[in-house]
Amino acid sequence: MISVTSIIGLLVSSTPNAHALSVPSSFKKLATSPTLAKPGIIVFDPTTQTEIYSDFADVPRAPASVLKLISATAAITAFGPEKVFHTTISSTNDPDVFMMQGERDPWLTTSSRDSKKFNRALSTKLINEIAKNRDGFSGLKIKFNGMFDADIKSLRIFYGNKIKFERISKPPVVPDQEPTEIARITSPTLREILEFTLLWSDNVLADRLARNAAVEMGYSRDDESLNMVFEETLELLDVDSTGLKVFDGSGLSRENRVSVRTIAELLLKIRSEPQFQAIYDGLPLSGKTGTLKKRFQEYGSAAKGLVKAKTGWINRSVTLAGYVEAGESEYVFAIIANRVTPTENSRDRARNIIDKMLATIAKPLEIAAVG
Repeated sequence: MISVTSIIGLLVSSTPNAHALSVPSSFKKLATSPTLAKPGIIVFDPTTQTEIYSDFADVPRAPASVLKLISATAAITAFGPEKVFHTTISSTNDPDVFMMQGERDPWLTTSSRDSKKFNRALSTKLINEIAKNRDGFSGLKIKFNGMFDADIKSLRIFYGNKIKFERISKPPVVPDQEPTEIARITSPTLREILEFTLLWSDNVLADRLARNAAVEMGYSRDDESLNMVFEETLELLDVDSTGLKVFDGSGLSRENRVSVRTIAELLLKIRSEPQFQAIYDGLPLSGKTGTLKKRFQEYGSAAKGLVKAKTGWINRSVTLAGYVEAGESEYVFAIIANRVTPTENSRDRARNIIDKMLATIAKPLEIAAVG
């Protein structure tokens, strides 16, 4: 008797375009380059969910900024892509004391230039609103809650000794007196923030978003909580997290560990689940945008415009993970070379080899002539 699994296998194997892709011998030869020093590599055909090539795929390694893919996934899992962050300023029963209440908006800035250029939420706008009805800033005190230390530091630098800032654990409750909101600023959607974060590999934003996600999912902001929220996020998506170990949400720590299998399995889910479209959209395009703009120009130029991927590097690690077009198909890949000689020349050589590897499988979609 033929099993159901066997029947499905026969149907898939006999269906046009259902055959798994493959990598050429030139890809395999470049993968064994001494410059990459036995990297972790894995390649999937997402259509058939077939692993086409792998080498040391289950060894946990320092992922550098490729870790931001997990941070972004955790943030969307926790908040949804349309989440916005609010920060308000309100009056109190003391005319010289005001309350600034935030949701730990990762997008705050004191720079009017950045606010205009990147649509960042301008924190000084709140304080300037309350100063309109005052004779300057003299004697002004602002109690705050729900804001990152770095953002308060920026405000202190911006206003100098004019304003006293005081952190409180939570907003005060005054019987029979509701605080009166004076002004409010709102971030763009999480989707927009993530697209910027991934395009330019912004370490601060990635770490803030990961820790915000941890709190939203019932954990704290410490490193141990990051591990737990990342593991929970991956488990929810049925992605293998064996060997995962993190100390930040940006990938900067040399002690972070993740396997290329985990990253590639996550990339498969990102591509197939609509709620994670912002992650795919935010990835740089080879030779065109973001952190990949200057790559695939001289080396691997055949893949220019055909690779969407997250870049990364720290010390001995050079990493790249994402998607590469192969005609009507698309590969999912993850590469972590974490034994590269820690010099910029060696890291550049590793990048060049990785770019050439992807060029061996990249192929533009051929559009049939009309008429």
